[in-house]
Parts: sequence; C-alpha cells; structure tokens
Amino acid sequence: MSIYSIQPITLGAVRTYPLASRKSKVNIREFAKAAGANATLTKFLDSLPNILAAEDLRHLLGGIHTARKQRRAILWGIGGHVIKVGLGPVLIDLMKRGFVSGIAMNGAALIHDFEIALAGNTSEDVEAGIGEGQFGMAEETGKYLNEIAKLAHRIRIGYGEAAGQFLSSGIIPVEYADSSVLVAAYTRRIPVTVHLAIGTDIPHMHPAAYGAALGDATHHDFRLFCALVQQMHPGGVYLNWGSAVLLPEIFLKAVSVVRNLGVPLRPITTANFDFIQHYRPLQNVVKRPTASGRSQRGPESHGYAITGHHELLMPLVAAALAAGWPKKQRPKKS
Repeated sequence: MSIYSIQPITLGAVRTYPLASRKSKVNIREFAKAAGANATLTKFLDSLPNILAAEDLRHLLGGIHTARKQRRAILWGIGGHVIKVGLGPVLIDLMKRGFVSGIAMNGAALIHDFEIALAGNTSEDVEAGIGEGQFGMAEETGKYLNEIAKLAHRIRIGYGEAAGQFLSSGIIPVEYADSSVLVAAYTRRIPVTVHLAIGTDIPHMHPAAYGAALGDATHHDFRLFCALVQQMHPGGVYLNWGSAVLLPEIFLKAVSVVRNLGVPLRPITTANFDFIQHYRPLQNVVKRPTASGRSQRGPESHGYAITGHHELLMPLVAAALAAGWPKKQRPKKS
C-alpha cells in the first residue's frame, strides 16, 4: 500500500471523440511516392512528400518561377562557403537561365571567387599558417583586391562591379575566368554587391589596404543593394546562402530603407539555406521582412528556412528551376 496521501487519478470519465472527426496535420495524399529506378529529375521531385521542408521547397521554387515570369528581382546572397565548395558554375548557369537579378557577396565570397579566377584554387589551411603569421598573406590576393577597392573609390563604382571589371580587363592574366561568378555577372551586366566588415577579411591585413577606399566601395554597394531590393516589389525573391551574420543584417537594413522611402515591399518571398539555422538569418531574412503588419492587406509574404549542405541543396534547387519544377503549384497548408 502506498504511503502517499494522494492517489492516482482515474481515467474512466475522460471524454473521447471519433478519430474521423479530428482535423489532422498529415494525410496519405501528401505522402512520398517511390520514384523507382532511373527516375527523371522531375519524377523524383514529384515523388517528394508534400510535408514540411519538401512542401516549403515547392512553394519557394514556385515563387521564384513567378518572379522570373513577372520580371521581379531574384536576389542571391552568398557567403564564402558557397564559392569554395565549388558552386560557382551552378550559379553561373542560373544567370544564363534568367534566375539571377543580382548577387550580394560578403568579403569571403569575393576573396574565394577572385582566387579561383586567378589561380584555379582557393581556401588555405589556416592552422598551417597562423602559427608563423602567414595566414592570409598571399601577395596577389591582398594586393589586387585592395587595388580594386581603390579603383572603385576613384571611378565611383561599387566594389563588386570594380572586381568584375578588373578581372575582365586583361590587366593581369585571369586563366580561370570561366569559373568566376564575378566575371560571369559582369559580362551579363548582373549587379554584384560586396559587403564588408573591415577587419574580417584577409586583404584588410595587407600593406595596400586603404580603409577609406574599402568603406566607400562597400557603402556604394549597400546603396546599390537597396536599389535591387526595391525591385523586389511586388513578388520578388531574396535567397540567403551561407551568410550567418553579415548579409542577413544587410538585407534587413535594405528592407527598412526601401520601406522608409515609400515602397511597401510586399508580397515578397525569402529563404535561408544553410546547414545550421542561425538566429540572424531566421529573424532578418525569414521572419521580420515577411511579417504582416496590422494595417497591411493583400497577398502575404512568405519566408522559408531550408536546412542542408550547400553542395547538395544548391544543385538540387538549380536543377529543379531548370526543369521548370514544380509544374503545378499546390495550395499552401495553413
């Protein structure tokens, strides 16, 4: 016999209801289907369940197709990891297909793309060089990227445009230009903006670094990015790939500038792709820019967080867009 003064509750009087009367979140109509052997890409994508991230992917890609059809801005924010895991050719192909209206880079993406264009390789071993103070001291990277900032400052253009111009000019041999996002965008007159936090990137350690030029070049690009974000209204798209802090902050400030100038910037579609969902991308890309205010009417904006490795997700997204998937847009579940 228990020594406690309280006894377990009896469940005989608990009220129940028929399962068939309950509204459920999952139905077999939304289940995955076996794609089978040698399935086409479209058949594989159609076989995905219409649940959680797979449902989000359908709606996001549908939004991108709509933006392209309506000639609204489709903007790509990319961190350095996107470039150094070899996704430049995928992004270049998306430019050719009309799925890129503008690209925002952080300083790391600029460095990796520049080194790829120049040498065909990038991403040094930090541990091997930091002990002797050799980390980040590659001569050409520091010299030329600082020269590009000074060029931008001198002729009053942005850092991204100046980098594309420099790499396309023949001033120095650029053996791997075909693999450069900067060159491909410059050739197609697709704006590239570069957003720096001075002191975070290896060129800032070099003797050639000139803070006034770096600041002027990147501030020009911030204002240019605001103009690109303005072109998202209504129905445009912003995709953040692999920047956990800098580009989400840049995007949020650009949204505020554009709305301050009287452009509602809605509806829009945003997404954060990363292998870890961090605070700033979730707040500054996915949630805050797409939130509905009390006085807002009309179509809603949508933000998505899709988790996975860039080297898997970006080729999948690109292949789906190239295939025109999804062919039909399913209603979004509430």
